[in-house]
Amino acid sequence: MNKVEAIQALMQHVSADDLVVCCNGMIGRELYTYGERPGNFYMIGSMGLGLSIGLGLALAQPNKRVIVLDGDGNVLMGMNALASVGSERPKNLRHIVLDNQTHGSTGGQRTISGEIHLDAVAVAAGYLTSRRAESLEAFATALGAAFSEPGPTMVLGLVEGGTIKGIGRVKETPPELTARFSAEAQR
Repeated sequence: MNKVEAIQALMQHVSADDLVVCCNGMIGRELYTYGERPGNFYMIGSMGLGLSIGLGLALAQPNKRVIVLDGDGNVLMGMNALASVGSERPKNLRHIVLDNQTHGSTGGQRTISGEIHLDAVAVAAGYLTSRRAESLEAFATALGAAFSEPGPTMVLGLVEGGTIKGIGRVKETPPELTARFSAEAQR
């Protein structure tokens, strides 16, 4: 599956009240192009911190579902956050990882996620469940299960590498994104 298909499948499970924290890089740009909404927060230039922000948000907003959309490079950069999520175990946290086994935003350098399975690391760190999906159908099924059970849970989708032509850039400035997202979080 490609990242756009995965993002579109994910957004079918996201409700108007859900808060989505998205990693930096190409995945953020792809979400902005194919799933933009006020309840999305886009990391700009802060690699590996999406899950930490999502964890803090899940703990501060226990009555809202928090979804973190991540890439394998971002997860590897912030592996300590997996342990923090496993320790805190927020029931409202869903961690969706699109794994193309590369750093797509910086030229496609290989990551180690082909050898170090991040879904297995999440379970070892204390996530209640984790699912790995290698096709769009399996990814959609895994999302359905993850969104119907308590978290923390991870769904890792293996996606094609490369960049998608024609994706936009986030137009809002970081302060504008923060203000918009804060208003949504307080609704």
